Amino acid sequence: MPVRFTCSHPKGERSAYEQHDRGRARKRRKRAKPTAYTATGPNQCWCWDVTWLRSPVRGMYYYLYMLEDVFSRKIVGWDVYETECSELASRLVERAVRAEGYPGGLEVLHADNGAIQKSSTLRATLDRLGIEPSYSRPRTSNDNAFPEALFRTAKYRPDFPVDGFAGLEAAREWSLSFVRWYNEEHRHSALKFVTPLERHTGADIEILANRDVLYRASKEKHPERWSGKTRNWERSESVTLNPDKPAPEPVENLQEAA
Repeated sequence: MPVRFTCSHPKGERSAYEQHDRGRARKRRKRAKPTAYTATGPNQCWCWDVTWLRSPVRGMYYYLYMLEDVFSRKIVGWDVYETECSELASRLVERAVRAEGYPGGLEVLHADNGAIQKSSTLRATLDRLGIEPSYSRPRTSNDNAFPEALFRTAKYRPDFPVDGFAGLEAAREWSLSFVRWYNEEHRHSALKFVTPLERHTGADIEILANRDVLYRASKEKHPERWSGKTRNWERSESVTLNPDKPAPEPVENLQEAA
């Protein structure tokens, strides 16, 4: 005969406080959303992260550090190390800042909630450089979406060694070739199909203007080939990191629209 289980309290779990935190368990806290930052040009807001690369030894990895400009998507700093270390991260950040023309206009460096990202060593470096640190919510990868997308692009490249790298130098050589391809050849769909370097240097302004002229001329010459407007080649003048979600419309407005 099957055994039937019934609730021990006639009014259910909620009224019996069985769904509440009990004992010494830490009470759950609602995490505030990260501050939104809007970049209107390169080197105003960067984000960064670390990803693992397989090594020849099972269970051991190399660590690819990458810093990305939010406005242009350019990889402004990178390196591969054998460990995750706050001192190495601090040196990389300072090296990238100086390579991009320190003192400059970099205001924010965004990262996830990892130990090296929130280390006192890195925070001291950012404070000395006059850069504000920004962090994702715990276990919320969307808060640091730019590096996540960047690493996905890297690991889905046809030449990415899925079976692992032969050594640290091999990992660095491949990473260098990827960075050069990504910055100088990759026509980014979010940038109207210009390269991150063209966007970073402002060369995309003329490129997009020329494309717009070319498309309009083509439509005027062969209108039968076009069913609507030409592609929008207007340059986006700002990019927002972790933008605020628009407020939901009032119910009255939705009923009026219906």
